Amino acid sequence: MLEVVAAFARWLQLAANFILLGSYICLIIAKSGTGNIASNYKSWMEKLERLLPWFAIFIPLGLMVVMASTIVQITGNVSNLFQPDQWISITTDTRAGKIWIFRIGISLLLLILILAFNKIQKTVYHYSFFAIAASLPLIVSTFASHTALEALSPTTILPYTIHVVLAAVWLGALPVLLLLMYEDKKLASFEVTRNSDLSLVLNRFSSVAFPAMLLIILTGVIVSDHIFNGYYAALIATPYGWLLSGKILLLILILLIANRVRSEWLPALSQSIKMSDNVKTKENLRKWVGFEFVLAMILLLLATLLTNSVPVKDLNIEKWPLPFRFSIDATWNLPNVALQVWIGVAILSIAIVLMAWERLQHGRVKRLIPMVLILIGASVALQAIAIRAYPETYQKPMESFNAISIANGATLFSENCGECHGLQGKGNGIKSRTLSTKLPDLLMEPHTVEHTPGDFYHWITYGMENTDMPGFKEKLSNEDRWDLVNFLHALSRGYQSRILGPEVNPGKAYMQPPLFSYSTQDGNTGTLQDFRGNKTVLLVVFSWPQSQVRLNELKNVHSQLEQQNVMVIAVPSNELDEVQQESLSKEFPFVVVSQGASEIATSYSLSRRTVTHPDIIGRGTQYDHMEFLIDKSGYLRARWIPSIDEKNWSDVNFLNQQVSLLNRENLPSSPAKEYVQ
Repeated sequence: MLEVVAAFARWLQLAANFILLGSYICLIIAKSGTGNIASNYKSWMEKLERLLPWFAIFIPLGLMVVMASTIVQITGNVSNLFQPDQWISITTDTRAGKIWIFRIGISLLLLILILAFNKIQKTVYHYSFFAIAASLPLIVSTFASHTALEALSPTTILPYTIHVVLAAVWLGALPVLLLLMYEDKKLASFEVTRNSDLSLVLNRFSSVAFPAMLLIILTGVIVSDHIFNGYYAALIATPYGWLLSGKILLLILILLIANRVRSEWLPALSQSIKMSDNVKTKENLRKWVGFEFVLAMILLLLATLLTNSVPVKDLNIEKWPLPFRFSIDATWNLPNVALQVWIGVAILSIAIVLMAWERLQHGRVKRLIPMVLILIGASVALQAIAIRAYPETYQKPMESFNAISIANGATLFSENCGECHGLQGKGNGIKSRTLSTKLPDLLMEPHTVEHTPGDFYHWITYGMENTDMPGFKEKLSNEDRWDLVNFLHALSRGYQSRILGPEVNPGKAYMQPPLFSYSTQDGNTGTLQDFRGNKTVLLVVFSWPQSQVRLNELKNVHSQLEQQNVMVIAVPSNELDEVQQESLSKEFPFVVVSQGASEIATSYSLSRRTVTHPDIIGRGTQYDHMEFLIDKSGYLRARWIPSIDEKNWSDVNFLNQQVSLLNRENLPSSPAKEYVQ
């Protein structure tokens, strides 16, 4: 019940804020330009002015109810509502609370200003000032959105701010225009002129609403793309997706109504000659604008529920409901797929041209023809990129993409898969020639890119139909099967990392390395994620005593690296006894990993391949020494292998240049993901 009250309060204050802003926009339209709108519809403006303080009251009132419900939900005790320290704690110690303080402060100030200026005669400039003031609580609210919580930057905040403010201009004006139309009916002002005052107001608003709606759609797509971040399957398989799909469906209906109003009834209102036609047109306008307003309020309710639901990135699709999915990556290189897609696109283009021609010719082209072509074009294009899907296709891995999981997956692969798939996954195992189907190259071919982790999990669990691959559900645990999935992705990513070298490629951050945790001989612990947004990591995978010279070099330049904000983590690839571990930890000023070293070394050794040394024969080469640069966002950016790379990180100036490049970068990329996708 408490959640229902909170949701209603959020919707109420948001609707009140929208209508307040829309009201001022309509008043600006009525007061500006030519015509006798202000005088002819004086009663309308007076009624609207009397209503404005009430809308302003509902904004802080709704915010108070929202915060009260939040306190009860967090503390679990209604009596805490009467404890000032609880209010102070939540509003000052949390980001959402601080944003709430700004919103409540601005909304109260807005209410005071509206009451103070309520009795004076206002001009366009007054209304413009109040319109800007009414938009401020909405602008501040965007800082508490899902996109802002992930990354507080202009690229995430600005599109959402524009989306919310313009939505308020459009939606908030609908009830005001309805009030105007009903006021017009009461006045019985049916004197027909070519440019009636009502027609003038509606056409002016239409000229504002049309570009506003285009921007609402554009910014909505940008915001949704950021929220989904490629996880579009959530649209039809999660509660968040269902709400958003419902919102999109409502928006389509609203756009159809708005298009009918703009293209048919508004022109009819200004062109009507007969009084009876004029009355009928106004009745149609009142009916359909009223219906549009009702749909818009439902849409606003869905939007309110969306902003307070679990973000898509935290959702897991336990069971994909369809036997297929669409994937360009997995199908584009198949025979005739590209041709079929472009044929479908061509048919869709013809349908769009016919629809535009129908509008220009005022209905001379039958509307059924473009609709049929749209269905045919979409079917042709989508059928080409449809592939088999499974209930687990969009499941998120149980295990993060971490060194322990990958190392265990490597062991399991060697024990259970190597005989067929080969030691390095190239499909050339000793049993591969005896099988009825050709095995894919899991190392060099983009197999892991073309399929989801859930696909691999399904195949490992149940086997593959019409092939010799068995299922391992009874043999391997759930965690082990996900470890195998992580290993396969690490294997493929390791081969992709062959393009890396000792030099950083500026602006190119996409290689996501394995996560890891570690502890040192003196008991200190840490994770790779600890340095996100803070330090560049120089990961040194070394052999002892073969790497002693290089470690001494790093010891000598450690102070310079610290000044460059670099964290050096040294990981032994060979087993050290306790005496050696203690000696190394005392000798070197940087972190020397004791526990977790074997798993880190194993997982990062998969990124040993280079363009000149692809290392695809047999078990592969194990180098004595490798170093990796990982940037502040968690991406693998450069790699140095002393035995094969010409350029040398032993040259401290060269190494400092690479670190400086990373420090100067200001990439808009999101942090590296913790799970494979």
